[in-house]
Amino acid sequence: MITRAFIAGCSSHELTPDEVAFFKDAAPWGFILFRRNIDNPAQVKALCHALRETVGRADAPILIDQEGGRVQRMGPPHWPKYPSGRFYGQVHANDPLVQREIARLGARLIAHDLRSVGITVDCLPVLDVPSPGAHDVIGDRAYGRTPERVAVLGRAAAEGLLAGGVLPVIKHMPGHGRAGADSHLSLPVVEATRKELETHDFAPFRMMTDMPLAMTAHVVYTALDPDRPATTSPTIMKDIIRGHIGYDGLVMTDDLSMQALSGTLRERAEAAFAAGCDMALHCNGKMEEMTAVAEATPLLEGDALRRADAALSRIRHEPEPLDPVDARARLDAALAMVA
Repeated sequence: MITRAFIAGCSSHELTPDEVAFFKDAAPWGFILFRRNIDNPAQVKALCHALRETVGRADAPILIDQEGGRVQRMGPPHWPKYPSGRFYGQVHANDPLVQREIARLGARLIAHDLRSVGITVDCLPVLDVPSPGAHDVIGDRAYGRTPERVAVLGRAAAEGLLAGGVLPVIKHMPGHGRAGADSHLSLPVVEATRKELETHDFAPFRMMTDMPLAMTAHVVYTALDPDRPATTSPTIMKDIIRGHIGYDGLVMTDDLSMQALSGTLRERAEAAFAAGCDMALHCNGKMEEMTAVAEATPLLEGDALRRADAALSRIRHEPEPLDPVDARARLDAALAMVA
């Protein structure tokens, strides 16, 4: 069965005839949902089923950004609110074991919500380490301000997702915490030295190389490649992500439609694959843009296929037992203590 190395969005709560025809022909590896695609549990479950039917793969991954806080696509009244990453680092500040337990619990509950409607990948945890003066696009999404805290709580969240049968995506590799701009709107340029980056920004990713999926940062690091952001830089992919960090999981781009990247959508996709990314991610569901990305996307084969298959093999088909009522009560009790 032919599969292309990209992940696509769709426009609304149901697929249009044009989307069905496009996905059947383009054969993306997976799909991603946003708030525009979310109404109620039955609708989301039906949409996930319809997306998988278009490509003829019952295990086609369906992604979502369900971090909590500012970034939560599924919310009230049908799904509960979750705290931002920073909250978990504030629970019993003198007891890191409690923080880790609650971070895992929050992610385990998120996984329960996602699996119940057919979503199998969450773009979490955020492993970026904020620096003073950086743009607040990361801000309270981060678990803390030290690499060690971010790595410990990020791993706890990833383990909670995996226990619930949902794959985590570590992001934004090799680190978005110093960025002085929001890459959704413009291209951030980081001027830290390589030593500063290695000891601060890259460190959480080096401690999480066993995770199945990662997402790149649309950020220029002048000490590494002054001309290209990480997503389209062969130097950063080879020397930093695959080299210094030592990551051999599947690397997807951040959203190719973000304004940090230049050129046409086709040129952006081509540059990302030329740099060594395994998978292109396009999120906004605009047909003209999706078509351009699909035209630039190779078949999923070689190392990219190996990494994709290895990732899917990590999905637990029998999630760890959970009493969601009791678990939510424990999470709410921790929330109340921080508040």
